[in-house]
Amino acid sequence: MEASVSNHEIVQVKNLVKVYPGGTRAVSGIDFTVIQGEFFGFLGPNGAGKTTTIKILSALLKKTSGEAVVAGYHVDRDPREVRRRIGFAMQEVGLDDLATGWDFLVLQGLLYGLSRREARRRAAELLDLVELAPVAKRKIGTYSGGMRRRIDLVAALMHSPALLFLDEPTTGLDPQSRLAIWEHLEQLNEQGVTIFLTTQMMEEADRLCQRIAIIDQSRIVAEGSPQELKAKVGGDMIRITIASTDERAGKALMDKAEALVKELSYVSGVSSRDGNLIIGVKDGSSGAPDLMRVFHDNKIPVTHLSVASPSLDDVFLKYTGRKIRSEEASGDEAGQMLRPWLGLKRR
Repeated sequence: MEASVSNHEIVQVKNLVKVYPGGTRAVSGIDFTVIQGEFFGFLGPNGAGKTTTIKILSALLKKTSGEAVVAGYHVDRDPREVRRRIGFAMQEVGLDDLATGWDFLVLQGLLYGLSRREARRRAAELLDLVELAPVAKRKIGTYSGGMRRRIDLVAALMHSPALLFLDEPTTGLDPQSRLAIWEHLEQLNEQGVTIFLTTQMMEEADRLCQRIAIIDQSRIVAEGSPQELKAKVGGDMIRITIASTDERAGKALMDKAEALVKELSYVSGVSSRDGNLIIGVKDGSSGAPDLMRVFHDNKIPVTHLSVASPSLDDVFLKYTGRKIRSEEASGDEAGQMLRPWLGLKRR
């Protein structure tokens, strides 16, 4: 039975919970919607609950409780209707290496119920879209990693679904292949395909997604457009390098500079590391010149100054108190130095 869909919401999730046998809680009462035609991102680290959520929404996994409606159908009551209306490219690419790209896509079309003529037409159209037409007659086993990901992507589009689920589609790809996938996804979205992307890559979410839900430890901790989320962090970061003749003199200059900066009304926070000051200000374009004047007047030599706006990495840090990848936390000094003034609290 078809459920009511308000404001063209193609996905509606209310208080969704998934607890695996043994008590592991993978999803803890999350709520969100996806609007028809948008590029929606589910951003979070490994184990946050991203894949579990989209498997439930794709009617591939039973939920424990809550409500999930996709394309107007409840995932538990009408799983077949849900699957007819979606495409799903999983994190692990499943392809027939002995088949040609052309034969593989045509077969997918036939399995989706297309006529042979329509399957061939659609395969040709999609191969052109992802620039694989020149290698369509080659066996998939000869394809590069990026080509394999592209053929897997368009296989999920053979039946022209209203909604495409993508589970970390560029994981393991080289930068050039990743960029090519991004461009193809942007084209698909421009053609009206609603895309639900899971990722742990900040750059990917920032570039592609019109709206993002950040999930951590099975809960959604923030939601909004990339611009809205970064605005909640607030202000800019100014990085300043101070010149010194030796370590002792350098420390004295850093201490003096830090004390001066803390007295400025427009500074929201300051920290130091490896000869750099990281300074939080509301507006870097006006704060940077004034800081240079203060240092000049107090005879503090500056060799480098740069201004940066908050990133999604900073947003994740604000809402969770850590970096999205724990192994990167110790190496990202800007994120560590933001801690004093971000007011970090776990929701």
